[in-house]
Amino acid sequence: MKIGAMIAALLMAAGAATAQDDPTVMTINGQPVARSEFEYSYNKNNAEGVIDKKTVDEYVDLFINYKLKVAAALDARLDTMASFKTEFAQYRDQQIRPTFVGDADIEAEARRVYDNTKRAIGPRGLVRPAHIFLYVGQKATDAERQKVKERIDSIYAALKGGADFAETAKSLSQDPGSAANGGLLPWIGPSQTLKEFEDKAYALKDGEMSEPFLSPAGYHIILMKGHKQLEPYDSLRGNIMKFIEQRNIREHLALARIDTIVARSAGTLTREQVIERRADSLMAADPALKNLIREYHDGLLLYEISNRMVWNKAATDTLGLEAFFKKNKKKYAWSQPRYKGMAYHVKDKADVEAVRDCVRKLPFGEWAEALRTTFNNDSVLRIRVEKGVFKEGDNALIDREVFKKDVKVAPTKDFPIDAVYGKLLKKGPEEYTDVRGLVTADYQDLLEKNWVAELRKKYKVEVNKDVLKTVNNHK
Repeated sequence: MKIGAMIAALLMAAGAATAQDDPTVMTINGQPVARSEFEYSYNKNNAEGVIDKKTVDEYVDLFINYKLKVAAALDARLDTMASFKTEFAQYRDQQIRPTFVGDADIEAEARRVYDNTKRAIGPRGLVRPAHIFLYVGQKATDAERQKVKERIDSIYAALKGGADFAETAKSLSQDPGSAANGGLLPWIGPSQTLKEFEDKAYALKDGEMSEPFLSPAGYHIILMKGHKQLEPYDSLRGNIMKFIEQRNIREHLALARIDTIVARSAGTLTREQVIERRADSLMAADPALKNLIREYHDGLLLYEISNRMVWNKAATDTLGLEAFFKKNKKKYAWSQPRYKGMAYHVKDKADVEAVRDCVRKLPFGEWAEALRTTFNNDSVLRIRVEKGVFKEGDNALIDREVFKKDVKVAPTKDFPIDAVYGKLLKKGPEEYTDVRGLVTADYQDLLEKNWVAELRKKYKVEVNKDVLKTVNNHK
């Protein structure tokens, strides 16, 4: 057999084996859905802790509806939108980029960080100083500088006389970062602090205290707490790994590796193409990764198509909302009256009636803008308002004035005069805006139900019940 024919036969055999291991559980709009994809979705949405768990048979319709919406999004070419491509690529790349860097690469980077640190520290090692600091401003006069000098000298004299260094630092040092800790600073190495401070610190022996000295920041007194050389790599490895993670160094290494591949391609590949090829390769070998990335891909499409067909449509279709409300008005009847109006607070008694005159002939939805432009349109506020549809217990002032409850109303600062305006609705809402949230949610449910019914008619769905029986029940 020729080499080409052998390869073709092997590929056909591999494909047959894969199909046998992961059979098609359903076909939607001509696109096969592997059992593994259905299992991934079912298991994720019916894991431990999920309240409304479904059986496999119960989940089938939910999954089909989900895939039908994705099919509709693909038919609408939503996957070709620039915004979709950008967001999907960002998510996919977050999963793929780290794979360009292995554990050995991170270990080598950690070792490099350690070696560079050790080289920078050099034979002088590390020191642990404690200090008392008094600030001297850059523009301080000679008299001001002399005053601080006299104060640091008096502190030094007290220390020489037996005063406790840590307690003195806590009460007198002007370095907030170290004063609370008795003046103790972290371990420092060469070139990590002011030169004047470094020179004094490295000249001291353990337990030795410096005389007061001046740096560009101000006056210091140092008490040397200790010297040491950098610990061996193995004892610092954990801290270095945390440093690498916090600084997102793995990401920088991955991008550098990708850019190296791009450079070696002599312009035939872009960074995006390199990542895309790696993604295809990894997804072919790792079903879990494939399902994760596909889930995000389809989820983005589902969100966009649902927003267009249901959520945004329901929110903006005022005529549809109004018609739906009128048809189902009894559903939104209240068990107790509501007050449709406002509780308001003014400074001037004359404004009580002025507020009512302002909105008396306006639709309820226009009250807020009219009040704002009439009474609060400049820097001087004349009114505070709470507007809405209130039930008993929602607002203390309305409870007292409308529902005649014996409640205490807290005074509104700078607005001592309280008033209410509106009307009591005893039978239920007048218009859909009185219960907008409930009506919108129900209207969305209706739109989705009708949409799914249309999709069921438009796209062919076939379920392999024999394969369905093997979900989560196969070797």
